[in-house]
Amino acid sequence: MFRVKNKWGWCAYVLILIGAIVTIKGAWIPAKAVLGQVLLERAWQETLLTQKLVKPWPWADTWPIAKLSCERLGVHRIVLEGASGEVLAFGPGHQQDTVLPATSGNSVIVGHRDTSFSFLRNLQQGDLLLVENRNGKKVEYLVQQSIIKNADELYLVRTQEPWLTLITCYPFDALTAGGEKRFLIFAEEKREKS
Repeated sequence: MFRVKNKWGWCAYVLILIGAIVTIKGAWIPAKAVLGQVLLERAWQETLLTQKLVKPWPWADTWPIAKLSCERLGVHRIVLEGASGEVLAFGPGHQQDTVLPATSGNSVIVGHRDTSFSFLRNLQQGDLLLVENRNGKKVEYLVQQSIIKNADELYLVRTQEPWLTLITCYPFDALTAGGEKRFLIFAEEKREKS
């Protein structure tokens, strides 16, 4: 049987146990994020293959609807339906009251500044974004501008022209989530010159 001869021995074992619990808990979140991305990619591939909405796991309240890429930055993100906190925990989400990505109109996609949309800070005017929708249609968008606005000043621009609006919290290095400011990227469908 295991015996500890003094109170300092117990303290050491308790501290080791606490350290192990904190380490496991700290590793759980990144492990869950990696596993989530694997499951999202599988659901996306099945969506493209079957043309049906495929949930990444049985109890999910969302599903992949598009893939957003920026080759210059080496970024590829599965876009999920919806913009709730639960959805954004796994990736960028499509604002449901806007048109679907890679269709006519203004499609709005939101994401967290410190995870799925951390790359927005590195986008520049003229950068190329590629959006593939669940039907396999691919549309290229050129970044037109980035702006910073107060969250209460945001409004949806409805247009027939194909636009992509990406939104995240600002500043990128804020210590707390949320805040009053938003960082927006506006991109217009790339058109072939005639």
